[in-house]
Amino acid sequence: MELKLGDVQTTALIPLACKASETLRKDPRIRDQKAVEIIRALDIDTQQYDKFMSHEGVVARTIMLDRQLKEIIRKFPDSVIVNVGAGFDDRFHRVDNGRIRWFDLDLPDAIAARKKAFPPEDRVTMIPGSALEEDWCPAVQEALSESSSGPVFLAEGLFMYLTLDQIRTFLEILKRNFPGGGTLIAEQNSKLLQKNEKHHDTVKKTNAHFLSGTDTAQEIADLTDGIRLISEHSFNEEMRKYSIRGKLFALLLPNMNDRWATFCW
Repeated sequence: MELKLGDVQTTALIPLACKASETLRKDPRIRDQKAVEIIRALDIDTQQYDKFMSHEGVVARTIMLDRQLKEIIRKFPDSVIVNVGAGFDDRFHRVDNGRIRWFDLDLPDAIAARKKAFPPEDRVTMIPGSALEEDWCPAVQEALSESSSGPVFLAEGLFMYLTLDQIRTFLEILKRNFPGGGTLIAEQNSKLLQKNEKHHDTVKKTNAHFLSGTDTAQEIADLTDGIRLISEHSFNEEMRKYSIRGKLFALLLPNMNDRWATFCW
């Protein structure tokens, strides 16, 4: 498999490498066989993308988001879910109940690469486009006509590569195109990590840069009227369960790690 990805899109190789190596462990905490298949097909050295802290962070965020999303789907079995900045994520197959409608949205080069790895299937739509434009919205609006609940948007590994103004634009697109309300689950980067990006164990191996960070997700909610912060959870809550290093990181640098935040409008 040959890939041509932009600087930010290349960061998709980080969670891909971490998920693949975790899956191959004797007692994996998460399983992603598709990640294993893609890494083998790429035939590249992924060691630079699979360092301890990134690995543990990817495992933690995967466990936490899968858990939260499964609970939403349990309550609303016909949910419409949009994976914004999908990369090579295979979450659909981990949470699918046979009824949900799923959209993978990413920039054209990322979707072109994704289509080489993921065959077409029912209830899954890949959309090449920018989250900061509105061309992708009609397809999701159409799917919502058959759903009893508002849409759910996932933004994993996305906001840190956007400026706050760009995040505001994205939020306003959601409000304008889905006025009936919805849910956004977004990964938050810290200001401390943004300032120290050169020390990040894997992103520093790419040409991508952190363009924003927050001390609390309320800063995101405050970007535009009508967005409410529901909850926020540090990856430390999960990471500290598995290793001494994870416990020490949570204790010594509690505000350094990324967080999951849930918003609604």
